[in-house]
Parts: sequence; C-alpha cells; structure tokens
Amino acid sequence: MNQNSSVAASILSDAAQQNYPVSALYVLATPIGNACDITLRALHVLAIADAVACEDTRNTSQLLQRYGLSKQLVAAHEHNEREAADKIVERLRAGQRVALVSDAGTPAVSDPGARVVDAVRAAGLQVVPLPGASAAVTALSASGLTDERFHFAGFLPSKARQRETALQELAAMRAALVFYEAPHRIVETVQAMLQVFGPERRVVLARELTKLFESIHRCALGEAPAWLEEDANRQRGEFVVLVEGAPATDGDEADAERVLRILLEELPVKQAASLAAQITGKKKNALYDRALEIKDGA
Repeated sequence: MNQNSSVAASILSDAAQQNYPVSALYVLATPIGNACDITLRALHVLAIADAVACEDTRNTSQLLQRYGLSKQLVAAHEHNEREAADKIVERLRAGQRVALVSDAGTPAVSDPGARVVDAVRAAGLQVVPLPGASAAVTALSASGLTDERFHFAGFLPSKARQRETALQELAAMRAALVFYEAPHRIVETVQAMLQVFGPERRVVLARELTKLFESIHRCALGEAPAWLEEDANRQRGEFVVLVEGAPATDGDEADAERVLRILLEELPVKQAASLAAQITGKKKNALYDRALEIKDGA
C-alpha cells in the first residue's frame, strides 16, 4: 500500500469509527456538479443507511451507482414531502437510519427537505447534519465581495412585478445578496436587478459551478446584461447570482458613530465595536479602529 492509499484508508477508518446512531435522520449534502466533492463521511453514511430519502429517485440512483452503492429509495420532493415525512418518521421509529439528500447540494436550502426535518424533530427523533457542497457558499467563496454578511434570497418570483417587489425589499440591505436563477430567466433577472439596484453595484455571475464549463464573472451591474448577450453560452447552466450590499450613506456613518460612542461609555473597546457592528451592519474592524480613536481623544 502506497502512502496516499494509507492516508485514505486511515481517514475512512476514522469515519467508520464515529458514532452513527440508529433512529436518526442524516441530512446529507451531495455534489453540485463534480462527483468527487462528496465527503468520506457522507459515503460512509450512505453505505450504512437503511434507506435514502431523495428529491428524484432516478438522479439519486445514478449518484449511488457512481460510488458502487445500492439503497432503497424513498421519494421526498416538493409535491409529496409531508406524506414522505410521515413514512420517514415511521422508519426512524422502527430503528432505521435514513439519509436525506436532494438532487444536488444541501437539502432544505432552496430544495426539498425542510418539512421532513421539521417532522422528524417534532417526533422527538434525532437529526444529524453532514456538511458538504452548497452552491451559494461555493460562489461566495470565489466572489471577492467583501461584505461581512450575506443574505440568501434563493429563487426570485418568475413574474416581473413580483420579482421587482422582492428586489425593492432587498435594495437597502447592507449585505451581499445571494440568488439562484435558471438559465431561461437569467437575462431578465439581471436586467431587473439593474433597474432596482442601479449600475454601480458589483455583481457576480457564477454558472456551472464545479463542472467542466464553470464560469465566474464579476462586473458592474450596468455591464452585466451586455456581457450575457455577447455569447449565448454565457446564459447556459444553473446560476448563482451575487450582488454586493447597499453602500453606506452619510446617515449610516453618523448613526454608527452615535451607537459606538454610547456603547463605549459602558463597554471595553473590542466588545463595543463588536456590538456596534451587529447593530449597524458596519464592518467590525473599522468600528474597532474608530473606537480606539475615540478613546484616544481623536
């Protein structure tokens, strides 16, 4: 056995020796594109699970076959999730382990799964999360957007007026905005964002993440529609769209200063800056530097 094989065997052994209780639902992330992005712990749970609850039995069957696994599958999609949840609870009460997966990524994040988890918890049974692939976090990590917070908005409404209303509600938010979008709506969605958010904000268009034709493009919102229209291939695949948060205004700065000064009267610098950041949405490091200046009499 070579060194790499020895390391892999050791890691798999560690995964196998962890505690995997029966009568538990395992919420398990699957790859969003690249089949190698499954975790070793997830593979072990899939191997020992009595059944796999899934969004689409055909997709999950193909996924399991890639890893040399075959399991009893239970359909749990948006049209039958409540009924499926009852059946899963019955299985857990009988002492089974059930793995919950979606077609790709982490269940219950703009995918079915939340109602199943809710039913299992309501029944007093255990839920075990297995972290892994998430399109939203994958795109954020490569975006270069520096907002300290992000707001996951998922899919916008398909109708124009409802979509505009949803975007207007997010326009003033001081956090990076994360959306999912289908290829046939990407152009009109970006145009709607341009109308609501204006041309200056940066947008990141991430498509086909972890796949062969992965593309992550960042530009000003005012440039995004033309970039998409230049090449039809840029409109293909599932999208994660990220828009940087609303810029600070003079009123925001004054409010942050006022909050910081009040907190400094009662709290140490570090704690005051941290709490002021939570209250105002301003960056903690900047507030910390300003708090030091205030303490020094600047």
